[in-house]
Amino acid sequence: MKLTPKLSIIRSLLFTYCIENTDDLERESIIVSKNVNHDEELTELFDELTKPEFVAYGYEERQWYIDTLNHFLSTDETFDSVFYLFDTSFEDEISDRRQFMKILLECLTRYQSEITNSNANQ
Repeated sequence: MKLTPKLSIIRSLLFTYCIENTDDLERESIIVSKNVNHDEELTELFDELTKPEFVAYGYEERQWYIDTLNHFLSTDETFDSVFYLFDTSFEDEISDRRQFMKILLECLTRYQSEITNSNANQ
């Protein structure tokens, strides 16, 4: 069953970076040490903090995130609604939310591919 793209699910994936999620000082330290407007640093951040959560999801849920980002990036979506009333622990404001989401999509797609390849080799 293919799930319908839904922008609101992206917030749950990004909850790791929400200022309300303050139970881990080490994680917060990692978040503020990265420049979210620098593609390589953002990729490093996603690899360290988003990947472990993402790979724990089932295939269908992982694909839903990927399909959702693909769908909304193919439109003129600004992703403002994802960040509306969503305060992050990032040191800087995200200057280009579409680029942020493109990097997130690249990472999620890579993680999904790694999982698929790993499962094929077992």
